[in-house]
Amino acid sequence: MRGLLRHAAYLPHARLQREEISSVLGLASLRGSRSVASYDEDATTLAVEAGRLTLRGSDIQPTRVYFATSVPPYLDKTNASVVHAALGLDRSALAVDMGGAPRSAVGAVLAGADASVETLVLLSDLRTGLPGSSDEREGGDAAAALLFGAGTAQTPVLATIVASASTTDEFLERWRLPGDRASRIWEERFSEHVFSRLADEAFAAALKAADLTPAQVDHLVVAGLAGRSVQQFRKSSGVRPEAIAPDHSSVIGNSGAAQVGLLLSDVLDRANPEETIVLVHLGDGATAIVLRTTADVEGGRSPRPLAAQLAGTDVPYASFLSWRGMLDREPPRRPEPDAPAAPPTLRSSGYKYGFHGLVCGACGAVTVPPARVCYACGEVDSMAPNPLRDVPGTVATLTVDRLAYTPSPPMIAVVVDFDGGGRFRCELADASPDDVAIGSRVEMTFRCTGSSHGVHNYFWKARPLRTRLED
Repeated sequence: MRGLLRHAAYLPHARLQREEISSVLGLASLRGSRSVASYDEDATTLAVEAGRLTLRGSDIQPTRVYFATSVPPYLDKTNASVVHAALGLDRSALAVDMGGAPRSAVGAVLAGADASVETLVLLSDLRTGLPGSSDEREGGDAAAALLFGAGTAQTPVLATIVASASTTDEFLERWRLPGDRASRIWEERFSEHVFSRLADEAFAAALKAADLTPAQVDHLVVAGLAGRSVQQFRKSSGVRPEAIAPDHSSVIGNSGAAQVGLLLSDVLDRANPEETIVLVHLGDGATAIVLRTTADVEGGRSPRPLAAQLAGTDVPYASFLSWRGMLDREPPRRPEPDAPAAPPTLRSSGYKYGFHGLVCGACGAVTVPPARVCYACGEVDSMAPNPLRDVPGTVATLTVDRLAYTPSPPMIAVVVDFDGGGRFRCELADASPDDVAIGSRVEMTFRCTGSSHGVHNYFWKARPLRTRLED
């Protein structure tokens, strides 16, 4: 039996309160918040974090990686290859981008489900609009990952896809030209009229193929950036009100390409065995996917469910605008870091992207960064790779550096002692000086440490271990 094997959602830790937007711009009072990717996070780093959660505890290594986003950090270069390297996947695995509009996410899900090999589907997005726009206040940054394939005893199938149906129509509802900072949106009453017909057709066709009625749906997930159209379909679908899944938009906003996987993962973390889930996505048409959970769904809960990530730390509106390039601030008066060069990056890719240390075959000491000579016993060339990206650690010492180059001063540098051995000095993310002390527990996170001359420098930082993962 083939189907969905693992799933996970990832939310960045920062939150922007909508009330702060209204107070700064003099708008009517706004309620709720939205998730915000930090200055060192982009669609690729968010996808890596979701992928790490999905593969944790699984004995399956995907042989294909599909990465869908509407804001790829690179054009004319495969972003999925960075995710592939950060997850430590085998070189034989195919990694490709499915960029473009948010509907690409649905295409990636269906392609992953239809594949004959184990496939990891990554959905990630950063939603930004012009200051004061609905996209800015109602958007959200997030990522999700879905692993499809044949089940094993350790990684059984959690849900199978029973049926799917789509409708496609060409109409001008939302668009963004290459190089534009924000999307343009047509008047919502027009899109509401068009989406209503397309959604009804796709939903009815999918239910017919699955031999179901709306009353038999246990969980209805509706996603899409056309907010009024989404709400209209939620009300008119004929599904029992208690079966309509929450979208958490009042806390995290709408995450665009990531929303499909984000909401599906949230439902799967609450679903019971042998329940029917219908996922409906509105965007340049409509797609409905019918899933059926198996007896193993309760044992396949995400190691860090969406509900455990809803809380976050508020960031000022000015910081948000600066991080998104909407507010030009004077940079630190220090030389910018040099762009990483291609040859040394390739030579050290296992360490730079996969965060591999080395373990000594003679004494068992862990060395990071990698070195030919063991620091403990002096043995030469007896090392074996030892991935540390998923190993938690403890802060041995730290310093608050107010002179270092960083878009979000001050920089917090920590020395981490990893569980099982290995000591490493790195930057601490998602924290203020009050959030860390000697003895604090941390985990590693994949970040963009800076961009120079059009090159993104990806590497690993530590962050506070706020929610313990299950083994």
